Amino acid sequence: MRGIFVTFEGPDGSGKSTIANMVYESLKDKIDIIKTREPGGTKISERIRDIILDTENSEMTDRTEALLYAASRAQHVEEKILPSLERGLTVLCERFVLSSIAYQGYGRGLGEENIETINEFATGGLQPDIVFLFDVGENPSENRKIELGGDRLEVSGEDFHRKVREAYSLLAKRDRFYVIDATKSIDEVFNSCMEILKTKLEVSI
Repeated sequence: MRGIFVTFEGPDGSGKSTIANMVYESLKDKIDIIKTREPGGTKISERIRDIILDTENSEMTDRTEALLYAASRAQHVEEKILPSLERGLTVLCERFVLSSIAYQGYGRGLGEENIETINEFATGGLQPDIVFLFDVGENPSENRKIELGGDRLEVSGEDFHRKVREAYSLLAKRDRFYVIDATKSIDEVFNSCMEILKTKLEVSI
Protein backbone atom coordinates (compact mmCIF):
# COMPACT_ATOMS: atom_id res chain seq x y z
CA MET A 1 0.00 0.00 0.00
CA ARG A 2 1.37 3.41 -1.01
CA GLY A 3 2.28 5.80 1.79
CA ILE A 4 0.84 9.25 2.44
CA PHE A 5 2.73 12.35 1.30
CA VAL A 6 2.25 15.37 3.60
CA THR A 7 3.75 18.81 2.95
CA PHE A 8 3.99 21.92 5.12
CA GLU A 9 3.83 25.23 3.25
CA GLY A 10 3.93 28.92 4.13
CA PRO A 11 6.18 31.98 4.24
CA ASP A 12 9.37 32.20 6.27
CA GLY A 13 8.62 32.45 9.97
CA SER A 14 5.28 30.64 9.76
CA GLY A 15 6.32 27.76 12.04
CA LYS A 16 6.53 24.97 9.45
CA SER A 17 9.66 23.37 10.90
CA THR A 18 8.38 23.50 14.47
CA ILE A 19 5.05 21.88 13.63
CA ALA A 20 6.57 19.32 11.24
CA ASN A 21 8.96 18.26 13.99
CA MET A 22 6.13 18.02 16.52
CA VAL A 23 4.02 15.94 14.16
CA TYR A 24 6.94 13.62 13.45
CA GLU A 25 7.74 13.15 17.14
CA SER A 26 4.09 12.43 17.86
CA LEU A 27 3.73 9.79 15.14
CA LYS A 28 7.14 8.13 14.84
CA ASP A 29 6.34 5.38 17.36
CA LYS A 30 2.90 4.70 15.86
CA ILE A 31 3.47 4.50 12.11
CA ASP A 32 6.31 4.15 9.61
CA ILE A 33 7.21 7.76 8.93
CA ILE A 34 10.09 9.97 7.80
CA LYS A 35 10.59 13.74 7.81
CA THR A 36 12.50 15.65 5.17
CA ARG A 37 12.81 19.17 3.76
CA GLU A 38 13.22 21.25 0.63
CA PRO A 39 15.42 22.36 -0.83
CA GLY A 40 17.47 19.41 0.37
CA GLY A 41 16.69 15.98 1.73
CA THR A 42 19.45 14.10 -0.10
CA LYS A 43 23.21 14.65 -0.46
CA ILE A 44 22.93 16.12 -3.94
CA SER A 45 19.83 18.16 -3.10
CA GLU A 46 21.53 19.63 -0.04
CA ARG A 47 24.50 20.71 -2.16
CA ILE A 48 22.14 22.45 -4.56
CA ARG A 49 20.46 24.07 -1.53
CA ASP A 50 23.81 25.52 -0.47
CA ILE A 51 24.26 27.10 -3.91
CA ILE A 52 20.74 28.57 -3.95
CA LEU A 53 20.91 30.09 -0.47
CA ASP A 54 24.53 31.30 -0.45
CA THR A 55 24.46 35.12 -0.17
CA GLU A 56 27.66 35.27 -2.22
CA ASN A 57 25.67 34.13 -5.26
CA SER A 58 24.01 37.51 -5.67
CA GLU A 59 24.39 37.37 -9.47
CA MET A 60 22.11 34.31 -9.72
CA THR A 61 19.25 35.00 -12.12
CA ASP A 62 15.63 34.29 -11.24
CA ARG A 63 15.32 31.56 -13.87
CA THR A 64 18.48 29.88 -12.63
CA GLU A 65 17.09 29.97 -9.10
CA ALA A 66 13.82 28.37 -10.21
CA LEU A 67 15.60 25.66 -12.18
CA LEU A 68 17.95 24.87 -9.30
CA TYR A 69 14.99 24.43 -6.97
CA ALA A 70 13.41 22.08 -9.52
CA ALA A 71 16.68 20.16 -9.92
CA SER A 72 17.02 19.72 -6.17
CA ARG A 73 13.39 18.55 -6.04
CA ALA A 74 13.89 16.06 -8.89
CA GLN A 75 16.72 14.35 -7.02
CA HIS A 76 14.76 14.45 -3.75
CA VAL A 77 11.67 12.85 -5.30
CA GLU A 78 13.47 10.11 -7.19
CA GLU A 79 16.00 9.21 -4.51
CA LYS A 80 14.00 9.63 -1.30
CA ILE A 81 10.34 10.65 -1.44
CA LEU A 82 8.97 8.26 -4.06
CA PRO A 83 10.85 5.16 -2.83
CA SER A 84 9.63 5.88 0.71
CA LEU A 85 6.02 6.22 -0.46
CA GLU A 86 6.30 3.01 -2.47
CA ARG A 87 7.44 1.21 0.70
CA GLY A 88 4.31 2.43 2.46
CA LEU A 89 5.91 5.13 4.60
CA THR A 90 4.26 8.40 5.50
CA VAL A 91 6.49 11.24 4.28
CA LEU A 92 6.45 14.64 6.00
CA CYS A 93 8.15 17.33 3.92
CA GLU A 94 8.82 20.97 4.74
CA ARG A 95 8.00 22.74 1.44
CA PHE A 96 7.36 21.32 -2.00
CA VAL A 97 6.15 22.69 -5.36
CA LEU A 98 3.80 25.22 -3.77
CA SER A 99 6.80 27.05 -2.34
CA SER A 100 8.31 27.42 -5.80
CA ILE A 101 5.01 28.78 -7.09
CA ALA A 102 4.89 31.36 -4.28
CA TYR A 103 8.57 32.36 -4.20
CA GLN A 104 9.65 32.07 -7.83
CA GLY A 105 6.29 32.22 -9.62
CA TYR A 106 4.98 35.23 -7.71
CA GLY A 107 7.89 36.59 -5.66
CA ARG A 108 10.28 36.59 -8.62
CA GLY A 109 7.53 37.23 -11.14
CA LEU A 110 8.24 34.18 -13.30
CA GLY A 111 4.59 33.13 -13.45
CA GLU A 112 2.73 30.24 -11.89
CA GLU A 113 2.35 28.32 -15.15
CA ASN A 114 6.09 28.35 -15.88
CA ILE A 115 6.91 27.07 -12.40
CA GLU A 116 4.27 24.36 -12.63
CA THR A 117 5.67 23.22 -15.99
CA ILE A 118 9.27 22.75 -14.85
CA ASN A 119 8.17 21.09 -11.62
CA GLU A 120 5.79 18.72 -13.38
CA PHE A 121 8.87 17.41 -15.20
CA ALA A 122 11.04 17.49 -12.06
CA THR A 123 8.59 15.52 -9.92
CA GLY A 124 7.20 13.20 -12.57
CA GLY A 125 3.79 14.58 -11.66
CA LEU A 126 3.98 13.60 -7.98
CA GLN A 127 1.41 15.48 -5.87
CA PRO A 128 1.11 15.63 -2.07
CA ASP A 129 -1.87 13.89 -0.52
CA ILE A 130 -2.14 16.53 2.22
CA VAL A 131 -0.92 20.13 2.00
CA PHE A 132 -0.93 22.22 5.16
CA LEU A 133 -0.78 25.88 4.15
CA PHE A 134 0.09 28.09 7.12
CA ASP A 135 -1.71 31.44 7.00
CA VAL A 136 0.36 34.04 8.89
CA GLY A 137 -1.24 37.39 8.08
CA GLU A 138 1.40 40.13 8.23
CA ASN A 139 3.91 37.68 9.72
CA PRO A 140 5.94 39.88 12.12
CA SER A 141 8.26 36.97 12.94
CA GLU A 142 9.37 36.94 9.31
CA ASN A 143 10.07 40.67 9.46
CA ARG A 144 12.35 40.20 12.46
CA LYS A 145 14.11 37.37 10.68
CA ILE A 146 14.75 39.59 7.65
CA GLU A 147 16.08 42.41 9.84
CA LEU A 148 18.56 40.04 11.50
CA GLY A 149 19.86 38.89 8.14
CA GLY A 150 19.76 35.40 6.69
CA ASP A 151 20.23 33.37 3.54
CA ARG A 152 19.99 34.69 -0.02
CA LEU A 153 16.20 34.28 -0.16
CA GLU A 154 15.57 35.74 3.30
CA VAL A 155 17.50 38.94 2.48
CA SER A 156 15.74 39.48 -0.87
CA GLY A 157 13.92 42.53 0.46
CA GLU A 158 10.50 43.38 1.88
CA ASP A 159 8.88 43.83 -1.54
CA PHE A 160 9.82 40.26 -2.48
CA HIS A 161 8.50 38.86 0.79
CA ARG A 162 5.32 40.92 0.48
CA LYS A 163 4.68 39.33 -2.92
CA VAL A 164 5.28 35.89 -1.42
CA ARG A 165 2.82 36.55 1.43
CA GLU A 166 0.24 37.80 -1.09
CA ALA A 167 0.82 34.67 -3.17
CA TYR A 168 0.14 32.40 -0.21
CA SER A 169 -3.01 34.39 0.61
CA LEU A 170 -4.18 33.86 -2.97
CA LEU A 171 -3.27 30.17 -2.96
CA ALA A 172 -5.05 29.67 0.38
CA LYS A 173 -8.36 30.38 -1.37
CA ARG A 174 -8.06 27.20 -3.43
CA ASP A 175 -9.90 24.22 -2.06
CA ARG A 176 -7.15 21.62 -2.40
CA PHE A 177 -5.19 22.80 0.65
CA TYR A 178 -5.77 22.62 4.40
CA VAL A 179 -5.36 26.24 5.51
CA ILE A 180 -4.05 26.50 9.07
CA ASP A 181 -4.25 29.71 11.10
CA ALA A 182 -0.58 30.01 12.08
CA THR A 183 -1.23 33.15 14.16
CA LYS A 184 -2.60 30.89 16.90
CA SER A 185 -0.46 29.26 19.60
CA ILE A 186 1.93 26.45 18.69
CA ASP A 187 -0.27 23.92 20.49
CA GLU A 188 -3.38 25.09 18.64
CA VAL A 189 -1.63 24.91 15.26
CA PHE A 190 -0.25 21.46 16.11
CA ASN A 191 -3.67 20.19 17.20
CA SER A 192 -5.28 21.51 14.01
CA CYS A 193 -2.81 19.53 11.91
CA MET A 194 -3.12 16.40 14.02
CA GLU A 195 -6.91 16.36 13.82
CA ILE A 196 -6.67 16.25 10.03
CA LEU A 197 -3.93 13.62 10.08
CA LYS A 198 -5.88 11.50 12.55
CA THR A 199 -8.60 11.06 9.95
CA LYS A 200 -6.36 10.74 6.90
CA LEU A 201 -3.86 8.32 8.44
CA GLU A 202 -6.51 6.36 10.32
CA VAL A 203 -4.41 6.22 13.48
CA SER A 204 -5.17 6.84 17.12
CA ILE A 205 -3.51 10.11 18.14
